[in-house]
Amino acid sequence: MNFTDADLLAYLDEALSPQRAAEVERAVRDSAALRHRLTALLEQRDQGGHTLGEIWRRRQLSCIGRTDLAQYLLGQLPPAQRDYVEFHTGVIHCPICEANLEDLRQLSQAPEEDQSLRRRKFFESSAGKLRRPE
Repeated sequence: MNFTDADLLAYLDEALSPQRAAEVERAVRDSAALRHRLTALLEQRDQGGHTLGEIWRRRQLSCIGRTDLAQYLLGQLPPAQRDYVEFHTGVIHCPICEANLEDLRQLSQAPEEDQSLRRRKFFESSAGKLRRPE
């Protein structure tokens, strides 16, 4: 298979669909030339390139916050924002936003007693860290 530099960089950033990432992974295992190319791209990228596209991808500037994703699930976003969430998760398939959206879906479907147990565990695990310095 032929992979573009963008495909390989997306693979390094874990921004490919699971199927496409598996294709790249198989090809990288089987091809020394592809491993060399991937290494060269990684070195080139890590030399501090600061293109607008690199900054945009690394800082996830187009990603949607969890609050907005929660409002999307509740049907409370304005149409333009709703359309963007659907585009970003349904067309672009941003793995970070898809994971956040799925996590929020699961949380919203969890029984109330599970949610209160989860809150209590969070509180108990962080109680010592919330004390004021003396």
